[in-house]
Amino acid sequence: MYRQGDILLLPVDDTAVPAGVTGLPAKPRDGRGRIVLALGEVTGHAHAVVGAGTLFLDPEPTTIGHLKLDAPTRLVHEEHAAISLPKGWYKVVRQREYVPGAVRIVAD
Repeated sequence: MYRQGDILLLPVDDTAVPAGVTGLPAKPRDGRGRIVLALGEVTGHAHAVVGAGTLFLDPEPTTIGHLKLDAPTRLVHEEHAAISLPKGWYKVVRQREYVPGAVRIVAD
């Protein structure tokens, strides 16, 4: 597994990718050609993939979606070291935190 700040990428075997994932909407790339997995609400910095791939968005609010990388690439962020990712499928999860009475997404 790979973690960068509040983003967790869990490798998923091709045979374990849930049915229907490729039918989910794909997230468009930003103006810099990146696939943004999460954008910091405070800093505006982004956890982003800079290579060939597709992020299929999940309707579940705690799961960002499933990322298919067509070639080895990197996960980048302005305040973290880049992470090299092998080709394949990943489940992308955003860290949550508990506050009395609720579970919420961590603010970056």
